[in-house]
Amino acid sequence: MANFHLNPDEALVKTIREGLARTGGYCPCRLQHIPENICICKEFKEQLADPDYHGPCHCGLYVKD
Repeated sequence: MANFHLNPDEALVKTIREGLARTGGYCPCRLQHIPENICICKEFKEQLADPDYHGPCHCGLYVKD
């Protein structure tokens, strides 16, 4: 699997983690509470599999190297 890490912005990470706690693990940036939006979301998993993608996930919690 591709290498990824937490965003170095500690304030952003804290805010997103608080949102994850409030939503039961669903991406706080998404309105629908569906399996595809459970962190690590389907969109970022697909981005991890893409060798050409480098950057953050949708909410910015993780960054792919």
